Amino acid sequence: MRTILLTPPLPCVVPAEVFDAFAWCVSGELSWQRPAEWSKDEPLTADNPPRMIFVLREDASFLPRELARLHAPALGFADEWALAPYAIDDATDELYARRVPPERAMWLATDSLPGLFWGLHDWAHFHNHGPFTERAFTELQCDVTALAWLWQNRERVGITSEEWERLRVAAVGISEARFLAEQRSFVADPLEPLAVQGLLRSRVA
Repeated sequence: MRTILLTPPLPCVVPAEVFDAFAWCVSGELSWQRPAEWSKDEPLTADNPPRMIFVLREDASFLPRELARLHAPALGFADEWALAPYAIDDATDELYARRVPPERAMWLATDSLPGLFWGLHDWAHFHNHGPFTERAFTELQCDVTALAWLWQNRERVGITSEEWERLRVAAVGISEARFLAEQRSFVADPLEPLAVQGLLRSRVA
């Protein structure tokens, strides 16, 4: 089952110096494949979600890759290649260096709501390049963007406002732990519900 998710450009909510090329490529949409039966009940954690992969298109052979079926065996893949799960940062760098829009390189496959959140989070990474010296702030921008995109697409995805809110609360806890690990004050305001939803009304032209 294939769903086209809208992923419009959104404003930066963290200090500008966190990124060296924010919105270097204008984001438009993300193609998401899932089985007819998928999980919305798995808890969101900071761990890489199982069964979440970016399937590579033919002209993306420059990215680190592994067979898609090894990481998402239930999604019906045969010999398709996927971005290696360890290579999100590599892809962020390579797409930017080669000026290849992510939409030209890959699409998302996952069978869980946490997988969809982290897929959208990584989608934000691919469109906003940074040196990754400010990890907590870098990830905060991607968390906020993923939540805003999920809110905009909640009917297409098939989730309720309550399910979105449960995901948001979990994302707040994950973000707070990153700031604590860096011994910095947690910046929670961008993750508040009205702030996330308002980001869609102030999207980048």
